[in-house]
Amino acid sequence: MRKNIILALLLVISFNIHSQESESPNIILMIGDGMGLTQITSGMYSNNNSTSLEDFQYVGLSKTHSYDNLVTDSAASGTAMSSGKKTQNKVLGLDHEGNPIKSILSICQDKGYSTALIATANILHATPAAFFANIDYRYNYKDIAVQMTKSGVNFFVGGGKKYFNSREDKRDLINEMTENGYEFVYNISDYEKSKSNYLGFFTAKDEPYYFYKGVNYSYREYDEPDYKEDELEDFTGKESYLASSTKATLNKLDEIGKPFFIMIEGAQIDWGGHDNDQDYMVSQFLEFNDTIEVVLEFAKRDKNTIVVVTADHETGGAAIVRGKLSDSTIKNRFVSTNHTASMVPVFSYGHKAHLFKGIYENTEIFNKLLSIVNQ
Repeated sequence: MRKNIILALLLVISFNIHSQESESPNIILMIGDGMGLTQITSGMYSNNNSTSLEDFQYVGLSKTHSYDNLVTDSAASGTAMSSGKKTQNKVLGLDHEGNPIKSILSICQDKGYSTALIATANILHATPAAFFANIDYRYNYKDIAVQMTKSGVNFFVGGGKKYFNSREDKRDLINEMTENGYEFVYNISDYEKSKSNYLGFFTAKDEPYYFYKGVNYSYREYDEPDYKEDELEDFTGKESYLASSTKATLNKLDEIGKPFFIMIEGAQIDWGGHDNDQDYMVSQFLEFNDTIEVVLEFAKRDKNTIVVVTADHETGGAAIVRGKLSDSTIKNRFVSTNHTASMVPVFSYGHKAHLFKGIYENTEIFNKLLSIVNQ
């Protein structure tokens, strides 16, 4: 009798372990646009010599070149990471011969995953669009918006509202998506409170202004938001929405109760590099770093999540030429106002994180994620 009880307990334990191992893992992919090693190091030394990336288990290096250019753009690199194929610069979701290719987001949807996209650029920008669009020109935002309506993404956060409802073809894609079950909000409070499983949060009419810890780091001339005062939260003097909307989205995805895929982009690290503006660049990394901390807290609790943090390319050819550790100051110099061909780091934590160590082409990020989805 005692032997039978022991055997039954062992069977139950074995079944539970097998169930935990076979349960589909959550995937969190974080892309710091333009975030090379110097951007990370500059942010770290500016933050009391500390970054959330130090908690990651493994580090690798990714080769970022596109199909026919040593220096990639965000579209080709985003496509490589999302779909596993090198393609030409400015191309989204097509291989180098122009054939549509399926993204990891779409593959996850086919397997019953919930999905989400969050960006500090407009939601149709190259990096988020690489996960749902198939088009030969990354700046054709109005056609990409139409493809967005068919993407089936559960939650998205970013700018670009005007490409949905201020169109030459007179279509109102927001109304069309609302009729198909989406809800739209225009401030973080309403986003957090919404119970909809299909939810869009437009943060700006075009490209979002950017504030971090009360300082306006957006020096470019962007369109003013076109919402009424009671519809759009004023981010002036407040922290950015990236960390808070990521936390809210992770809670929403978790509540649905299905495995999920989410891509989170810190887009404006790249813009600071293009502008050769150290303060702007570092502020964007620090806000991205805050968001990494939110993601890690979730992954540590969940214990069935893979987190991958990487970049599409480095921007600006930044180097730290001097500084002072005691007061967290650094000085950058830049060799370019464009992207460079430097390899970028890949940090991984959680379920099968060891797969991401080593040196490899950026297409391998897709292949490694696919092997986890297909486990």
